[in-house]
Amino acid sequence: MTELTASLPMYNLPEMAPRNIAFWKALSEEISAEGFANPPLELSFSRPPVPDAIGQGVLFSQTCGYPLQTVYRGQFALLGAPTYNVPGCGVATHRAFVIVRKDSSYRTIEDLRASKFALNSWHSNSGMNLPRIMLARLRVTAPFFGSVIETGSHTESIRRVAAGDLDAASIDCVTYGFFSDFCPEKIRDLRVLGETPESPAIPFVTSVATPPEQIDALRAALLRLANDPSHKPVLRGLRIETITAVDLAFYGRIMAYEREAADLGYPVLA
Repeated sequence: MTELTASLPMYNLPEMAPRNIAFWKALSEEISAEGFANPPLELSFSRPPVPDAIGQGVLFSQTCGYPLQTVYRGQFALLGAPTYNVPGCGVATHRAFVIVRKDSSYRTIEDLRASKFALNSWHSNSGMNLPRIMLARLRVTAPFFGSVIETGSHTESIRRVAAGDLDAASIDCVTYGFFSDFCPEKIRDLRVLGETPESPAIPFVTSVATPPEQIDALRAALLRLANDPSHKPVLRGLRIETITAVDLAFYGRIMAYEREAADLGYPVLA
């Protein structure tokens, strides 16, 4: 039998671990109230933000919206989308901030031409897809950057821009907000140069292998968690205002951005 796992890999700075654990504890109580026997007792903190696949044992996780449309097609069921109380977010939406060092000479996005750009992952919506549509709408042509360096994570992109190794990066605004909350010293030498268009927020998901009745139970538990006043302190600890039910069509904007960028002559971030 496949072992079930639960994780929150998108926003999991080490300093946030107690709050993520509290969130899963509260959600587990609601899941159990739905008659779901033996949900995972603990969160997994080893799952990467962009794993190779959403495995059959994934009971609960949070996954970037771009790979949902590409490498994870057919592997998941949506449970809900959070609304974050973080600058740059709207109702079930987020965006990316383009960051540079405070002491850099960059004043506009166009000034980044020929710069060294930090990319967390080629499968990232906030790191790749959103800056791509932003630049495409500025009518740039490739190559725009001098180089695009894949760093493996937003955390590493922030570190390398702050250190001066790389010039700029596109960082999920929620990630940037959590850095401001939990480790502001790591971004004290950075500033926001610009903002990308908004995009659907990073959703909570389960594996497509999860039985339909369990998917319904998970979704009901998640939405009840969001609406129960007793759980508000847990949600506020993660800057979550509410969680709403969504369907896959809501995430169509992400791929529409990809098509628009191609139509505008900038199909690849470069």
